[in-house]
Amino acid sequence: MSENQYKKLLEVVDSGKKAVMITNLVTKEKIIITHDNLYNDIKNPNLDKTLVNKSKKALETGNLEFYKISEKDAYIIEPFFPEPKLIILGGGHIAKPLVEFGNRAGFSVTVIDDRPSFANTARFPDANMVICESFEKCFDLININEASFVVIVTRGHRHDLDCLRKVLKYKTAYTGMIGSKRRVKGVMEILLAEGYEKEILEKVSAPIGLEIGAVTPDEIAFSIIAQVIKYRRLVYATNNNQNNIKTNWPEFDREVILELSKEDIVQKSIVTIVSSKGSVPRKAGAKMIVWPRGEISGSIGGGCSEGAVIDNARYILRNGGYQLQSVDMTGVVAEDEGMVCGGIMDVIIEAY
Repeated sequence: MSENQYKKLLEVVDSGKKAVMITNLVTKEKIIITHDNLYNDIKNPNLDKTLVNKSKKALETGNLEFYKISEKDAYIIEPFFPEPKLIILGGGHIAKPLVEFGNRAGFSVTVIDDRPSFANTARFPDANMVICESFEKCFDLININEASFVVIVTRGHRHDLDCLRKVLKYKTAYTGMIGSKRRVKGVMEILLAEGYEKEILEKVSAPIGLEIGAVTPDEIAFSIIAQVIKYRRLVYATNNNQNNIKTNWPEFDREVILELSKEDIVQKSIVTIVSSKGSVPRKAGAKMIVWPRGEISGSIGGGCSEGAVIDNARYILRNGGYQLQSVDMTGVVAEDEGMVCGGIMDVIIEAY
């Protein structure tokens, strides 16, 4: 039995790497290619130049690609990004609004402090994880990777410096440290004297946050999360991309991917939102599994429109092939089905 590509996908994404999954909708073959391999031009005999270029475009933009050559040759190219993690070192007055804003912006938020009165779920109800541990030992409890956005806002200069020393050992999507220009300059001089490379230190956002004249804790938190979002959404000059490109962060249905990663011989249909316009409940990348009897896992938004997709998914299971279906939620359709949204989704239904 060939390797389960969804299992491989989870391993890649959980390591903090970006990847594309290329599915031949006719043969059902799936291939996972990591960002690094794609841009290092790792050769694959099953990929033509157009597929490679469309895969690069999918990773740069975060948009799914449907590529049909003929009735016997059609592909869906799906970019998968690791879950963006906001790691906040310090549980003080700035951390409280920062956790809330980070959660609302779609980050998985972890907050760490060594004081029990500051590191608890009652203080941070919006955090995915709250860790009460010393800043020396806490790094053994968190998985910092290339999808980690690290914010250092501890209660003192010494702790900030200790945390930055630790964080600099990792490759992160973003590292920022609070402090005045004078204080930050002092920290950088210490680290330069200790042998840290100037190029690495210049990548640290310090003083942290966008310059908006912030004064209150909420305003400072706004400036920080805005800067973090900027780093998340913009892809800078890497590989062959010489321009800033605004990047969507496609939806990632972990529970659905986990289900697909299981060694299961029962045939099922996979429904994937390829694109959407207007106000829709789920965005591109969202998935749903449909079994032969109509049971489902995941959702593309609910309502009667989803019911029609489920019916088509069962048809695909019985008769084979694939289908590109448009789901209209605009105007009268949305009103008749009791939905507050009003947009259009294109979905791919494939047998798996």
